[in-house]
Parts: sequence; C-alpha cells; structure tokens
Amino acid sequence: MASIKKRTEIENEFKWKLEDIYPEETSWENDYQQLKTLIEEVNKYQGTLGKSAGDLLQVLQLLEKIERIAEKLYVYAKMRRDEDNADSYYQTLFDRAESISIQLSSATSYIIPEITEIETNKIETFLQENQDLAVYKHFFDELLRQKEHILSQQEEKILAMSADLSIASQNVFTMFNNADIKFPVIKDETGNDIEITKGNYGRLMESSDRRVRKETFQGLYSSYTKFKNTLAATLGSSVKKNIFYTRVRKYPSALAASLDQDNISSEVYHNLIAIMHKNMDYMYRYMNLRRKMLGVDELHMYDIYTPLVKEFNMNVPYDKAKQMVVEGLKPLGEEYVSKLSAGMEAGWIDVYENEGKTSGAYSWGAYDTHPYVLMNYDNKLDDVFTLAHEMGHSMHTYYSNQVQPYIYSQYTIFLAEVASTVNESLLIDHLLKTSQNDQEKMYLINHYLEQFRGTVYRQTMFAEFEKIIHEKVEQGGALTPEELCSIYRDLNRQYYGPGVILDDEIDMEWARIPHFYSAFYVYKYATGFSAATAFKEQILNEGDSAVARYLEFLKAGSSDYPLSILKRAGVDLSTPEPVESALNYFGKLVTQLEEMAGL
Repeated sequence: MASIKKRTEIENEFKWKLEDIYPEETSWENDYQQLKTLIEEVNKYQGTLGKSAGDLLQVLQLLEKIERIAEKLYVYAKMRRDEDNADSYYQTLFDRAESISIQLSSATSYIIPEITEIETNKIETFLQENQDLAVYKHFFDELLRQKEHILSQQEEKILAMSADLSIASQNVFTMFNNADIKFPVIKDETGNDIEITKGNYGRLMESSDRRVRKETFQGLYSSYTKFKNTLAATLGSSVKKNIFYTRVRKYPSALAASLDQDNISSEVYHNLIAIMHKNMDYMYRYMNLRRKMLGVDELHMYDIYTPLVKEFNMNVPYDKAKQMVVEGLKPLGEEYVSKLSAGMEAGWIDVYENEGKTSGAYSWGAYDTHPYVLMNYDNKLDDVFTLAHEMGHSMHTYYSNQVQPYIYSQYTIFLAEVASTVNESLLIDHLLKTSQNDQEKMYLINHYLEQFRGTVYRQTMFAEFEKIIHEKVEQGGALTPEELCSIYRDLNRQYYGPGVILDDEIDMEWARIPHFYSAFYVYKYATGFSAATAFKEQILNEGDSAVARYLEFLKAGSSDYPLSILKRAGVDLSTPEPVESALNYFGKLVTQLEEMAGL
C-alpha cells in the first residue's frame, strides 16, 4: 500500500531552509526574550504621542522594531509546525509565538486610538516639522479614513486581549483538518490499496478510472460527514466572531467590515456575483462538453476534475516543473526570471507531502527573510501551476520588501492574487503556443478551463456562500449542518447547471474549505484572476512598457489603495470590464475545445 513519507524520509534538497530565519533555536529564544522586554517598554509611551513630532516618531519606530521581531518569531514557529502538525514541540513553540503576539497586540493597542485623537492639523504640523515622519503620511491618511471604526484606547485593549479567543475556531479546524481526520483506503487503478489523503485527493479525482474517482469522492466526504455537527459548530462560531467584531466597530455588515480594510466598496463584491450570474451559460456549456467528451450519460460531481483528453498524460517531475515555469515567465524579463530561478534553488520551497504536513500550498515569510513556499507536489500539471502561482506571490513579496519601508511592505490580499495568477496565465499561454500536437493543446485548454472554473466560478460561489451564511446569522438565523448543506447544494445547482448530477456528498464540501475561516477572502481570487488576464494581455501585446508598469505594481506594496495601484498599472477593477473580458475569454476557449473535439 502506498503510504505517506515521514518528514525524516524527505531529502533535504526538497525542504525549505528555515535556518535562514534562525540558524538555531537559541536565536529564536533570544528574540522571544527581547520581545518580552520591548513589550514592557512600549507601555511607557502611552499618553505621549501627541506631545511632539519626535515623540510620535519614536513610538512608531519602536513599534516597527517590535513588530519585525514578532513577525519573525511567528513565521518561523508556524512554518515549523506546518512541517508536521503532530510534532508537540513545534505545537508548543507556535502556541508561544501566538501568545506573545497577542500580548504585543494588547500592549500596543493604545497607539492607533491615541493617534486618531490627535487633531488633523496637528498631524500636518508634525509632518512639516520632522521629515522622518513623511513616510507615514499614507498611514495617517488611512487612520483618518477609518477613524469612526476605531474605538477608545481601553476598548481597543479589550479587543486585542480577545484575539486568543477569536482564533479558537480556526485553530480547532486547522488541527482537525491537518492532524486528526483520517480518510479510508481504496483500491487504485491497478487494484493496490491506497490511503486517501488531502495531498493525493486531487490526483485520484483526475483518475481516468471512474470507480477510483467515485470511491475517492465518497471516501473523502463520508469522513467529513461523520463530524458534520462539530464542523457546523466550528464554522458557525467563526461567523459569529466576525459579526461580533463587525458590530463592535460599527460596520453595517461583516462584508462591509472586511472590504473596508482595502478601501473597497461592497458593490465590487456584489457586482462580481451579479456578473457571474449573467454568464453562467459559459459554465453550463463547458459542463455539457465535459459530459460528451467523457462519454457518460450523466455527469456527476466526481467527473468534473478528470482530464478530458485521456490519451495525453502529463506526469511532470519537479525538476521539469521548474524549467517549465522559468520558460513560461520569460515575458516578464530577465531580471524577474533570474531572481525567481535563484529563489527556487535557494531553499525557498518545501516541495513534497509528508506525514502531518499542512495540506495545500502557500507563500509566506517575514520582512527580514526571503519568501518561502509550502507545497505538496505530486507530479500533476496542476502542481506545476501551483508552483508558478506561489512563486508569483513570493516574487511580489520579494519586490515589495526590497522597495517599500516595513510599514507598506505587506501588500493587501486583494492585490496578492493578481501577481500569482499573472504567472499562471503566462505559463498556460506559453504551453499552448509551444504544444506539439492537437491532443496536447486540447489537454492544456482543458486545464486552463479547469483553472478558470476553480478560480473564478468556484471561488465566486464560495464568496456567495460566505455572504449568505453571514447575512443569515446577522438576521438572527442559525447555521445548522442541514442549513449549511442546503445553502451549499443550492449554490452548486446554480453554478454547475442542470447538466450535472448533484451527488449528496457534495453538500458537505463547505466543511473542508479552510478559507471559510478567513471570511470574504476568496472573492479576491476571482477579481485577481480577471486583473491577471488583463495584465497578461498587456505584457504579451505591449512588451517592455507593460512589464515596467507591472514591476512597479509588484513594488508598490500597500503604499496606496489597491484599486489605485491597479489602475496606475493599467487595470481598472472598479468597472465590470476586466471580469467580463476574462469570462469572454473563457467562453472563447470553450468554443475552441468544442470545435477541436468535433462536438
């Protein structure tokens, strides 16, 4: 039976180098002790911020020093835990990092309210008196914009102290989903026993053997169904937490509260869903084409991931994946590609799945480290795109950290999904242009359509689910397992159309989506994909001038509002045009695949 390797069985060349953050853990401990001392020191400045420009600058610089240390501590401990969630030593280290981060948040909670209490004209005077404060102008402007939602110093301190409670539901789900839940053993295509894992689920669902797909699908969701009451309570608690903070900060809804962090109107969110509803025909056509190409009478939910071109099998070893990514991203210029290539060879990436490792993929890091990428590489074409995607995030982080001061280095999540998806879009374009035969080209078109379906249609469906469940609780409703399953089933019916059989198991999919514990995040995948499609067209059609604008976008961090940064780079997401254009491109590729398949 195929089993997952232990961490010690993975070769070092495929592991990230967290020792680049802390060469040994005594250094982590030293930073931890230093942070404890600095937290005590920052309390001494309470009540002094409005006295002079120098006093204000001193506190802001101390805050940066503290946050940079705390960030390193947290990132290191979290990524060590992610290597093996069952490792009790790193569970403890992460708990300590999380706990001191909460202490820090509590100790510094007076700073923002105290700054907002300083009169606007006094802030202007301070900026004129001390040039070193000039870097904080956008920061001050942003505080004034959100002033009505900032509470008193004492209230902010209480909220900061509640942070440990606020992340409880997410932590419970994370440990359940990554360390505790086990899935059944099934027979693979050759009759051998194989344990379903979150790491191999995608590959099994792409199997050409329908029995394998069905048993994988049923095995995964039956495991979650056994815990449906617990998982409904966990997600419900997360929603209630969001609504609590929404009401305390005087926002009209949890959605408005979330979007306000990026200075984005709720209309952008509503418009995305409305545009998608108007363009469901493209998805329905694609599902109908999928049924015909698979040669099945009925298209089930376990049929929607398997490649449509059976004769063409892309098994991509990791070394080849790196080469494909480098070739695909050459339109971004020599500087970008050389830095990306160096990163892939310098211990940025943790490549393969191991027992207890956090599932999925992400890019992360601290301001004072290079970026890192967690993957669970499984030799699928999808994993090649995941590599391109996460390195897009990492390069965004790299450029932002190189150019921006710490305070503006962390670009918003709204912008993050643009950089990652530009890489994916350029890669698929390259692969389509260099494909050697029709079978390969059809395979790649199918893959792009799947990427689009998963990133635009499916993430918008997730976004609509989040909107519905929050509104339900805001109106006094309850999120029982039956209610969650019913809402989720209705959305699947709307997004996939009458041509797809909604197997009962799909009703439980909400129970395994980690992003639902970071509410109103996933819509950014859809807007990001749309913006990325626009950037890709500009880069390929305009060349150097578009690349220059795009690199300036990567370097901008959070130095301005997200929509303004995008607009300056050439993409205006305040209009429906980028989303509609991306949907039309999806429709054109559906038509192209229909024609190539003769259907």
